[in-house]
This record gives sequence, structure tokens and C-alpha cells, in this order.
Amino acid sequence: MFQQHARPIVRGQAKRINGPRLPADETPSADILDSWARCVEAGLDAAAVPRLPVVAEGELKRRRERADYVRRLALAELETLFHQIAGSNFLLAFADSEGVILDLYADNRFAMSSSGEAIRTGSQWSEHVAGTNGLGTALAAAKSVAVNGPEHFFTRYDAISCTASPIRDAAGAIVGVLDASSYFESRQRHTQALVQMASAHIENLLLLHQMETAIVLAIHPRPEFLGTISAGLLAFDAGGRLCACNERARILLTGLPVRRGAAFEQIFAERCGRFLARLQSGADIRLHDVLGSSLVTRWVNRGPAVSAARPVVAVPGPTTTVAPNFVADDPAVRDVLEVAAAAVKLGSPLLIQGETGSGKELLARHAHELSGRKGAFVAINCGALPHGLFEAELFGYVGGAFTGARREGCQGLIVSADGGTLMLDEVGELPLSVQAALLRFLDDQMVRPVGSQKARQVNVQLVAATNANLDGEVARKAFRADLLYRLNTIRVDLPPLRRRLDFAACVHFALAAIDPQASITAAAVSYLKGHGWPGNFRELRSVLTRALMAQPMRCIDLAQITSLIAVTRGGGGGGDGSALRQGATEAVLREFERTGRSVSRTSRNLGVSRTTVYRHLREGKALPAQQPG
Repeated sequence: MFQQHARPIVRGQAKRINGPRLPADETPSADILDSWARCVEAGLDAAAVPRLPVVAEGELKRRRERADYVRRLALAELETLFHQIAGSNFLLAFADSEGVILDLYADNRFAMSSSGEAIRTGSQWSEHVAGTNGLGTALAAAKSVAVNGPEHFFTRYDAISCTASPIRDAAGAIVGVLDASSYFESRQRHTQALVQMASAHIENLLLLHQMETAIVLAIHPRPEFLGTISAGLLAFDAGGRLCACNERARILLTGLPVRRGAAFEQIFAERCGRFLARLQSGADIRLHDVLGSSLVTRWVNRGPAVSAARPVVAVPGPTTTVAPNFVADDPAVRDVLEVAAAAVKLGSPLLIQGETGSGKELLARHAHELSGRKGAFVAINCGALPHGLFEAELFGYVGGAFTGARREGCQGLIVSADGGTLMLDEVGELPLSVQAALLRFLDDQMVRPVGSQKARQVNVQLVAATNANLDGEVARKAFRADLLYRLNTIRVDLPPLRRRLDFAACVHFALAAIDPQASITAAAVSYLKGHGWPGNFRELRSVLTRALMAQPMRCIDLAQITSLIAVTRGGGGGGDGSALRQGATEAVLREFERTGRSVSRTSRNLGVSRTTVYRHLREGKALPAQQPG
């Protein structure tokens, strides 16, 4: 209940927020109204210019040292958030439990604006001095909050929107808060979900760090979610007593005594000793709680310790973490998988950016599988369809709608994905006319076939993928800005193969897909890592396939890979320089002599054309100049 003297200012704030600045359906939430009441009770004046305290440099240093471990985790998450929501006019911050900002990532235009000038490291944003704001209100309410424009108590901050989420340690105490702020007019609705995910990730890693001597279990009804932030975490001591758990565990075990000191048998329908014996196998184990719900569990803190420099949960099992058709031992790739899983859970459009061959369609298929949708996965290469027929192929058409149309008509690719996932690959190739129709579809998910007056409702998870710079396409008016805003609700960036920290795992996975019985030496893998891989996984599969064709023992060695890569580099024209061409020529000459001077076998073994072989043989003086080629 509001204090009696708070009601006039609360009514005034409500009148201001419900004015032309916000849509009619965005009325103040209970959290905002409660915050306004606390601000009035603290004696704040909404029209005043707030005077925010700023701690001295020495005090800021002490606070950073005190928050050292959680701060390192937070900085890693801020780096990830920076890439997820980067653009113009944004700011990311980590503050301690008293609302003092310890670290900032800010777009220069935002940081230098009148709105952003007060947001600086060392400034304190607790609610009793800064009024209703993301950082301070998240701390005061002890929960994730979003404060949009005029929802701020002080009118000075009307132009800002911010979303913040507190970070709790294993004991449940708030030890910090993450915040993402932007101009009110350019706010993105998915930002709160991303900030909450980042906060949850930090909390999980903090729990693992603080409970390193306990047995930490991940639980989830579905095994594929055990390695994600959707999993619950439970820490038990050697006697089977609960030491700590995360919020997801409390949700998954609703109705059970999930509290510190609770016995294992009070939560799960199995004796702790028997369960621990089963756990020694290292495999995921099926377990039932005392209410009869089935869960899958995994012992997640056995083995290598968790690295504070880069938040990655170490899990038992095989060395390589593989989603369906997807290697994910690289922390950046695991982050991508988690964001993609969250996107499809929310039903939000997902934009995948990455170089050609980096695995965009595989990621889209993985997201479709995680969504649990029963409909089909339908992938469309936007660069492959004729522009004149694109709309008809996408939305369908009635019989006779245009010359050459089938008499019975066509339902279209969107309808074929009803209940499933529609992937628009190379979405930057969409004709402008189709972009407008797609934008309308995203607004209401209604499909109107070409030549028809009737529309059909469908339910499609949209995934778009591109290797192009869509912002640049918007700038040159080849892509609609409003469509990009909709597709860019949640964006992930797949790292190219040359930057993958799990490169060796990628090689072994690609090789197993070609021939499960084949192998490759460590020296060959090491040499492959030095290649630039402009074609990413497509190029890697091509190289490995050519290597296997020339290796009857199905074991690829360094000499063979050196020859293949040298020919690949040297055969691509003059851009690689004479040294590379010379290396390619030497590789061809060696293979030519090894095969008894057979051009055809040299060509087949190295996976290059006979013309290329002849050219290198002439350059190496192994054939007379008049030799055909």
C-alpha cells in the first residue's frame, strides 16, 4: 500500500507516463508504482536535478578489488552483451551491491549526450538518491526490472530506457547488478531477456566457484538443456545436505523443500548414497523428485575448474560438446547456442550472422530442435529464387494467378513451415517488394497467397541468416530499416572457423561425418589450424575429402595436408605471392614423382584439376613447354 502522502506525486507521474510518450497499453507496473512511492517517502523531488554521489578513485579501486571474482565474470558477460546489442546509443554497466558503477561499456554518442553524461564509473545509482532507475530499482526490488523513459522518477531521465538484473551469490545475497541502457526511442524489447540471461550465467558460475568442494548437480526434464542456463543447479555436501541452488532449480522443484540444509531424500525419491554410487559413472542419470516428476541430472563440477577469465561450465562426459550436427567446445559458440535457445523459447525472430560456410543453417536446425516445434524446418536460400517469383514461392498463389502458374495453385513455403521453423538464408538478397510483404507477415503471421483475397493464420518461428552487413545494406537503401529492426530482435554472431578455440574438435567432427573410421594426426590438425579458411566448414570438408581420396589407409598425415594446402593456396592466382606458388609447385612435383610421374593420379590424389597439375609441372621444368594444359 502506498503512503498517503505519496499518492499525489504517484498520480502526477502516472499522468506524465500515460501521455503521448508511451503507447496506451504501457501503463506503469506495480514495481514502478512501488518505486515511485519509495522515492516520495525518501523526500525526492521529481522536477529537481539529481545530485549523484561519485566515489573517489581510491574508493572505486577498493570496491573493484572487493568484487574481484564476480566483476571478472561480469566483464566477460558485458563483452558478450556488447556484441549482442551493439549499435548506436547504448550503455552497459556493472555496479556493486550499493549501486556504485564499477565498469561501463558505452557508445560514444550516448556517453557524451546530456542523458548519459551523469552515468560514469564511480557514480552511485541507488534508488534513494537517483530515483526510479534500472540499477537502483533492481537493487531495491531485488529483482529484474525495466524502466522505460518517463517511468524514471526524475524527469531529467525521461529520454532513457534501462533494464537491469541483480546478481546473487550461492547464499542468495545480492553482490552486483548488470544494466543495459539506451535512448527511450531506440529501446529493444529483447534486451531485458539478454540481461537476465547474462545475470543468470554469472550466478551459475559464482555458485560453482563458491561450491567447489560440494557436489554440484545440473537438473532439467530434458537432457539437451543440462549444459544451458535453463538448467537448475543444486549443491550438496558429502552428507547429502543442500548447500546452495540457483533460481532455476527452485522453479523446477516448485512445491519441494529446496532450502539450505534440506536432505537429499526430502527432494528426490532415492537414497543419497545409492544416487552417489550411480553418479560415479560420469553419465547423465534419470532421477525422480518426491512428487514423481522425472528429471535428468549431471555432475557438473567434476573435472577441470571453472575459469573466471571466460565463463564456461565444465561438464563431465566426452571431451567434445556436440549439439546435433554442431561442435560447441568454444565458449563463444556455447554462448551463441544459449542465446539461440532462449530466442526460440520466447518465439522471437532470430538473426544469425556469420561468414559463408560457418554453420548458420546447422545452428538454425539446432534452434528448431530445441524449440520443440512439431512442424517442419523449412530453409530458403533467398539468393537462389528468381526475384520475379519470390513472393509467389514464399506466400503461395492461387491457380492462374500469373503466366506459368500451376492450375491447382501452390500453398507456399511459409505455410509448409506452419507449426515449425522458417529459415531465410542470405536474407539480404530479398527483393525490396518481398521485404515489405515479409514485414507485414511478421506483424500478424497472416499469409495471403498471390491472387487471393483470403488470408491464412500460421505459427512460424522465423530464423534469418546472412553473411552480409545488413546495416550497410540499409544505408544504401537495398534493405528496409524497419524489417532489419524486426529481424534483429535477437542476433547471434557465429565465429569463423579460423577463430574457433575448438578447431581440433571441429576437424575431428568434420572428418567423422565424412568417414567415421578415418583419422588424422595431431601434426596435420596443427598445420590445418594455420590456414585462413575463407570457406570455413565447407572448405574444411572439401580438403578432408580430397585427403581421404588419396589415402587408402584412411589416416591423414602432415605431408598429405601440407601438399593439399600448398596446392590450394598456390592455385588461386597471383594474390598469394611467388613463395606460395613455389611451395605448391614443389608439392605437385613430389606427388608426381611418388605416383610414377602419372598426371591423372597426381590430379586425383591432390584433388586439383589436370590443368593445374600441368601448370605446376611446367613451372617445375618436369614437362617440356609444349606439353598440353
